[in-house]
Amino acid sequence: MKITFGFVVVGGGLTGVLSFISLALAIGTEYWYIIEDKRTNHTDPARTNSGLWGVTDGMTLNFHSQLNSYDLLYSVMHSVIAILLPLSLVMLVFGGICGLVSSLARSRTLLIGSASYFLLCSLLTLSGVSLYIRYSQKALEETEKRMGREQMAQVHTSFGWSMGMAWISFLLEVITGLLLLLAVRLVPLTQYEESVAPI
Repeated sequence: MKITFGFVVVGGGLTGVLSFISLALAIGTEYWYIIEDKRTNHTDPARTNSGLWGVTDGMTLNFHSQLNSYDLLYSVMHSVIAILLPLSLVMLVFGGICGLVSSLARSRTLLIGSASYFLLCSLLTLSGVSLYIRYSQKALEETEKRMGREQMAQVHTSFGWSMGMAWISFLLEVITGLLLLLAVRLVPLTQYEESVAPI
């Protein structure tokens, strides 16, 4: 089966749209971090989930708010996370427009620019997710210091499906960029020569 230019750019368009949907779901949902408290001597909810914007239930084990009050550096880190991921989402919209225009024009220069743009978006998404992981690890360490290991042994934490959607978005953004780069190679050479020929 021969891979055509149209097939590649349609595939790139689909992965681009899916990456936007995945990141929008990740940002808009509150299942980034799951906390299960199995202690018997507490009155707070046994299970709590949190997102980029806060915790859904008022739980004593509010890792992120404890960390913000503890260390200004990590409070700034949370602000950076809250900027990077929405910025990546907005950039994906413009990336989709650029990808559509460049594929319709069949311009190698525009396709390379669009591919680079999507790869930049993926870098922003990766940075935001990586910072969130480090931020959550630091919050867990600080909470363990406050509560002690015996108490924390009965508290289970994990990343939720919102985090998974962010990772999926990152992978789809990379795939979109690579597909657009592949499309550059599939632009007919004669057409490219005509587009760059002097008038």
